[in-house]
Amino acid sequence: MGKPTGFLEYERRSAPDRPAAERMDDWLEFHLETDEDILQTQAARCMDCGIPFCHTGTLISGMAAGCPIHNVIPEWNDLVYRGLWRAALERLHKTNNFPEFTGRVCPAPCEGSCVLGIDNPPVTIKNIECAIADRGFAEGWVTPRRGRVPTGKRVAVVGSGPAGLACADQLCSVGHSVTVYERADRAGGLLMYGIPNMKLDKRLVQRRLDVMAAAGVTFVTGTDVGRTYPAERLLREYDAVVLCGGATQPRDLPIEGRHLQGIHFAVDYLQAATQALIAGGFRSSGPIAVPSSLNARGKDVIVIGGGDTGTDCVATALRQGCRSIVQFEIMERPPDRRPPDNPWPEWPRIYRLDYGHVEAVARFGADPRQFATLTKRFVGDRSGCVAEVHTVSVAWSRPSNNGKHPVPSEIPGTERVWPAQLVLLAMGFTGPESHLLDALGIERDARSNVKTAPGRYATNVEGIFAAGDMRRGQSLVVWAINEGRGAARDCDAFLMGTSNLP
Repeated sequence: MGKPTGFLEYERRSAPDRPAAERMDDWLEFHLETDEDILQTQAARCMDCGIPFCHTGTLISGMAAGCPIHNVIPEWNDLVYRGLWRAALERLHKTNNFPEFTGRVCPAPCEGSCVLGIDNPPVTIKNIECAIADRGFAEGWVTPRRGRVPTGKRVAVVGSGPAGLACADQLCSVGHSVTVYERADRAGGLLMYGIPNMKLDKRLVQRRLDVMAAAGVTFVTGTDVGRTYPAERLLREYDAVVLCGGATQPRDLPIEGRHLQGIHFAVDYLQAATQALIAGGFRSSGPIAVPSSLNARGKDVIVIGGGDTGTDCVATALRQGCRSIVQFEIMERPPDRRPPDNPWPEWPRIYRLDYGHVEAVARFGADPRQFATLTKRFVGDRSGCVAEVHTVSVAWSRPSNNGKHPVPSEIPGTERVWPAQLVLLAMGFTGPESHLLDALGIERDARSNVKTAPGRYATNVEGIFAAGDMRRGQSLVVWAINEGRGAARDCDAFLMGTSNLP
């Protein structure tokens, strides 16, 4: 490393954020740029450890430990420290097609497995990665990846989320003709419509799509393959097909009162907000024209689900001017420090305030999350709209029959009634939609995901591959990129007999 003692000399300085009270008045990204000298100092903290766990990319206790796409983090940290930014970008792009996305939205399992993080704050890996990518675009170093010699092979990629885009980018880079089909009006999948603009500016997504289009990737939007585009046409018109449609079936909450108006899936709520923002020309401040049923303005909002999507709903509702915001999490409040059963290099399951929670504290004075809370029923008003959410607190314990997983039990006397005119269900997804898979005769596993051999991406139908959440279930953007790259390699080998793709 360029600075072997850097981890002893410098303290961690995280990326600065815009003040919470200020940023809630607009839809701009909440992160601020970090000065170059600070970035170089932070890169110098990378400690030349004997075994760098940051890029192991494995699963421990069901969660990512280290970078799933195996970013060679120590190498580009060293290059940034020495001011070799273009070389750092080239090293980063060898493993990551879209560092400008992961540098913004990834929860950074690499930092959770940083060796320095055993007894010190870890290296600011995510911030440095984002800075490398942004510098690359600013300097004009990011150029289309076009294969030198066309292969004459045509590949259809169904779905334009991170898995589909990574797959298409890889296949295009070796000379295949790639067409990406997307049923929404814009390409990008969850990058475009599943993540709000203040977390990932949609103009950055479009910028990357434009680079890919310049390389030769064709994007066909507004096309629902299996419905508006017959599935059998794929097999006739293309030499291979890669299914990257995601796990788009939202988990429902079938309890009393679910039929009431004003109860929506989080994905529909977030998509409506982003569509309105784009339609308004990315106006940085002021209200956006969201349908009243999906607008939080002046309403008591309940978000059910404690994950990233739930946090995005909290942040969006705050910007729309909600009257109050509460987020229900059925799990108990995490501890402030790693417990003994959650050792390094596992992802640290500790209490954190995400960006939306910080904003809620700034506006209402408290973390909006209610932990260990079970939703029992919805109660409506005379017009059939939701008016109340009834809950009860739960305690978690292991079952007496030596079951492995803790189970919740209701605590008598903890029933509570919450006012609500808008309820957002953010409890994850159950798997992919079935219409296209049924039409193609694709086998599925016990969780309804596309079935493939372990570590492979080919389905039971020759010439059809699958990647991303459609194959592995709901997961992180960085895992989706890993999946797209793997499927591209298997698809290329199928078409050409062998593959040089990583």
